[in-house]
Amino acid sequence: MPTLLFGLIAAALASMGGRDQRLVAAFAERLGPAIGLLLTGWLVTIVTAAIAAWVGSAMAGLLPPAAKQMLAAIALALAGAEMLWPRPDREPHEPTRSLGAFAIVLTARQIGDGPRFLIFAIAAAGNSPVLAAAGGAVGSAAALSLGWCVGVGLARRLPLKALRLVIAALLLLAGAVIAILARGLVG
Repeated sequence: MPTLLFGLIAAALASMGGRDQRLVAAFAERLGPAIGLLLTGWLVTIVTAAIAAWVGSAMAGLLPPAAKQMLAAIALALAGAEMLWPRPDREPHEPTRSLGAFAIVLTARQIGDGPRFLIFAIAAAGNSPVLAAAGGAVGSAAALSLGWCVGVGLARRLPLKALRLVIAALLLLAGAVIAILARGLVG
């Protein structure tokens, strides 16, 4: 159960102000809050979370415990770095109103983003990739749902930049601590 809860909280926090949440918010603002848009976002999130957990679990199966910890530390550091990466303010326009095109763009944005790195790390470090994927998918879906409900005004209503900086710092710190412990530098 801690794996599920940790995955949910980590993915929800890491998704706040992320490229995928902003994309859903922008499309919901332009196209209206169509339920198909939200359901497509949820489906893509479930698929990308499952892939991240599966890859994390597969990698963990090949590694000894100290290497699993180092892999988790690297994934946490990558998630933190991704959250610090500068993001352009303009979002792509959807000329076709195609949910298929939206799903492709959303999948491309989610593969390799902070929440998927966290799901990967949780699955690699833990023993339950299914719970890591489920928690991560629910957390990311909740953030997408918030973007869908609020629209592009999300950044005006929440201090997303400051929130992302704090979360990124915490992820980088957690990655550093886990790496130090995995290397045995601190007893």
